[in-house]
Amino acid sequence: MTNKEHASCHRQKLELLNLKRISAPFQSFITSLKLAISDFKPHFVCSILTIIISDALFTPLAAQNPIIRDQFTADPSARVFNNKMYVFPSHDIRAPQGKNLRKDWFCMEDYHVFSSENLSDWTDHGSILSQYEPAWVDSASYSMWAPDCVKRKGKYYFYFPANTRPDQNGRKGFGIGVAVADRPEGPYLPQAEAIRGVHGIDPNVFIDKDGQAYLYWSQQHIYVAKLKENMFELDSEPYIIPNLPEKGLKEGPWVFEREGIYYLTFPHVENKTERLEYAVGKHPMGPFTMSGVIMDESPTACWTNHHSILEYQGQWYLFYHHNDYSPDFDKNRSIRIDSLFFKADGSIQKVRPSLRGVGLTPANTAIQPDRYSALSPEGALIHFIDKSSPFEGWKTQLNKPGGWVQYNAVDFGNKKKQRVQIRALAPQGGILELRLNSPDGPLLANLRLPAGSDWANYDFKTKKTKAGKADLIVLLRSATEVEIDWLRFQP
Repeated sequence: MTNKEHASCHRQKLELLNLKRISAPFQSFITSLKLAISDFKPHFVCSILTIIISDALFTPLAAQNPIIRDQFTADPSARVFNNKMYVFPSHDIRAPQGKNLRKDWFCMEDYHVFSSENLSDWTDHGSILSQYEPAWVDSASYSMWAPDCVKRKGKYYFYFPANTRPDQNGRKGFGIGVAVADRPEGPYLPQAEAIRGVHGIDPNVFIDKDGQAYLYWSQQHIYVAKLKENMFELDSEPYIIPNLPEKGLKEGPWVFEREGIYYLTFPHVENKTERLEYAVGKHPMGPFTMSGVIMDESPTACWTNHHSILEYQGQWYLFYHHNDYSPDFDKNRSIRIDSLFFKADGSIQKVRPSLRGVGLTPANTAIQPDRYSALSPEGALIHFIDKSSPFEGWKTQLNKPGGWVQYNAVDFGNKKKQRVQIRALAPQGGILELRLNSPDGPLLANLRLPAGSDWANYDFKTKKTKAGKADLIVLLRSATEVEIDWLRFQP
């Protein structure tokens, strides 16, 4: 098989690894197929995989934080293209055996792109670029770190860092390359060479109102340079942005403009882990003045945070990452979204990270109270359903009478709901109350769960719901413990 065939087939194989949201019979079929195809010619194999995957792969993903729930994602670069939100993250994986890689370090082999119209339902468009495709990339380095993507004159330019192949003296480092597509979903064609004169990571491209494009990146410092019209070459010498913190790591620049103010935002290690900070100026190249903190250090000591900020349908959002699915290993991360607000003087209000995230949750979909908006001081805990299989998600454990969990922004729609289904585990039986807007708010349903040693789905009548949006409270009334996976309402 040629290198080109290997790269193409590798992309297909990567897409086969993320089938948790596909039915069990289909997963079994894929497993059998993977064992049977080894004797076929590569083009035939890839054609079969493309046909089979196409329908199964493009399915909506669940909402709340983290927003991608079947794989590790980090360093989210969010962009609005064609009135739809797209996110271009890096893709964390565990270090493969036998590749001479550090087991305790970042490992990234390819990139996916995700899209959503409502910020709740996300579609994975599959792998758009892997380390096996660009000619200049060391394809054994697993160093496809934080990317970015911009649209210019009908084309989509995807910027990505990676380790370069060793030069004639055996030296290598990070370069930044560009891949081009006609659609944000791809396919993307990488340029043969990295951008000349750029050595570093975390590319970010900002196109000003006058059409001038700027490339930002980091390597000990944060750099900026103008880009030529072709978007592949620098149009000025790299410039180290001054007046930023001297002490501690700085990386991951993200620049945007609002009401004539240019915001240079970046992760910075002020103490032990990264927090998100920002500086402001009147020009894309500065000078910039340090202005504050956007998000504090992670309370659970996740070492990195990497972000993007943009406006969508009249609201500003902060995309960032945390190690939700990998609490014991912070090199496997997951992307989140929270709303972001500005003060009257243009300064950014500090964002408090949440599990609930953004977007309305339709009442007739699986509502997961473990992604809570508020939790009672006692009697309510959140755990993995199965710690050995974190992508199965979390459960809410109510273990004291009066313990409750609150999940905000449930959309009950225009049709009244008269039944509720709940997936729960109640070894000794239990009584739950569903209330609206507060723990002592209107009673929606009283759920008497029978004793059972396994998870089970139950169906109950509810009082007729009112149309529109409400906050949902699940409260334990009995003295016996109840665990909850999800609940949904039906007419």
